[in-house]
Amino acid sequence: MRRLGISVYPNHSSVAEIKEYMDLAAKYNFKRVFTCLLSVEEGKDKIVKDFTETIHYATSLGMEVIADVSPKVFGELEISYNDLSFFKEIGADGIRLDLGFTGNEESIMTFNPQGLMIELNISSGTRYLENILSYQANADQLLGCHNFYPHRYTGLSYDHFIETTKVYKENGIHTAAFVNSPSATIGPWPVEEGLCTLEMHREWPITTQAKHLWATDLVDDVIIANAFASEAELKALSEIDPYKLTFDCVIEDKTPELERKIILEEFHFNRGDISDYVVRSTQSRVKYKGHKFEPFNTVDMATGDIIVETSLYAHYAGELQVALLPMENSGKSNVVGKISEADQILLPYLRPWQKFAFNEVK
Repeated sequence: MRRLGISVYPNHSSVAEIKEYMDLAAKYNFKRVFTCLLSVEEGKDKIVKDFTETIHYATSLGMEVIADVSPKVFGELEISYNDLSFFKEIGADGIRLDLGFTGNEESIMTFNPQGLMIELNISSGTRYLENILSYQANADQLLGCHNFYPHRYTGLSYDHFIETTKVYKENGIHTAAFVNSPSATIGPWPVEEGLCTLEMHREWPITTQAKHLWATDLVDDVIIANAFASEAELKALSEIDPYKLTFDCVIEDKTPELERKIILEEFHFNRGDISDYVVRSTQSRVKYKGHKFEPFNTVDMATGDIIVETSLYAHYAGELQVALLPMENSGKSNVVGKISEADQILLPYLRPWQKFAFNEVK
């Protein structure tokens, strides 16, 4: 199951602010909460006080809470890897190991009697997961989650992201990665130039970031790394179908009602016999066979243009296409809309037979 999540930082925000944010996220069906225990200068008692109330509140809203920790935290809080009861006491559903141990310790943690999930850091790029599994870990108790990067230009490269995440998916491990909210300013560290896993995402719209992660087919959960994202951003993310690639688009004002309906309401999937030039969704030409599709906007096509063929193209009439490359118009093709510039980056992820849709933006 693919889910949405938020991040909260009790040592940087008030309990009241965090509860209000979690209420808002729960309203839009967010199911995960990430929180950070890497900064523990305040001491164990202060951490218990600050974190317990917010974590229990999140779980009361039906949200899963994973706390980020490291071997240093274990030492400073006097916690042993073979006794994780402290994390259960503060209400966490699991812990994320920002820095790991040797592999055997993690394997032992997966058998903790508290039933806590053990989340591993995907971003490191070592044979970390394979090492842990070689110690006969309980893989059902393992999760994988990438890092986020507050310093501009330090986020993951795309190739590294793909390579490291594939290892987890090939082993059946549930995965997560972070996106950046342009409106949020709170993270765990003083530096905050946006928080995201992939560097290429740093300036992208938050919805395009999420759609891109899901389009790779390697990420299950998308988590907003910084707090507090706006309600508009939470709502927009909640309206994305994580299993269907949905493109934001603008529709030409003069587009007739039937062509609008074809764009927004018909069930689209990419044909299996794919072209370098166009994505083809052909069911509308069957459904509306016999309708006269008149030419009204037969300009040359650019990448991202949405096309509905006119009746001048005979049995192609009513077929919806998306331009992948610039093309000369024969005078028989209507350009009825355009995919947003940001979402055009998603076009290469339309695989043969993949389902897709359009979301009109004004």
